Amino acid sequence: MTTPPAANVVHTLMARDRFSQWLGIEVLEAAVGRSVLRMTIRDDMVNGFGTSHGGILFSLADSAFAFATNACGVLSVAIDCTVSFPVAVRPGDVLTATAIEQSTTKRLAFCEVTVRNQDDVIAGHFRGTVYRTATPHQL
Repeated sequence: MTTPPAANVVHTLMARDRFSQWLGIEVLEAAVGRSVLRMTIRDDMVNGFGTSHGGILFSLADSAFAFATNACGVLSVAIDCTVSFPVAVRPGDVLTATAIEQSTTKRLAFCEVTVRNQDDVIAGHFRGTVYRTATPHQL
């Protein structure tokens, strides 16, 4: 059995991912171990302080993480994720998340995602670990 190309895996995952679609995520790059996504913060994504809800930035980074770690063609599921928010994100900000696998074993992959705003300021640091199953993606 051959492994599907990374772009096909990410395209299929995105087509099934209603939440990432609702966020308005655009896939800029899809490769094995790497993905780049972009989205714009809308008014309906803010918290009581008028800044983006932390879950929005986390979700963008989580999608980039999922696409980068699943692009290899094998079902990979998150087992651990952390995020830090060094600056506030506001409506109108355009965020770009770049996910890069840092190391991979037969069953685990470790990934870092950096989220930057339109001014190239880091708005989020995300780290995640996935468990790699033996199940190939069905496209």
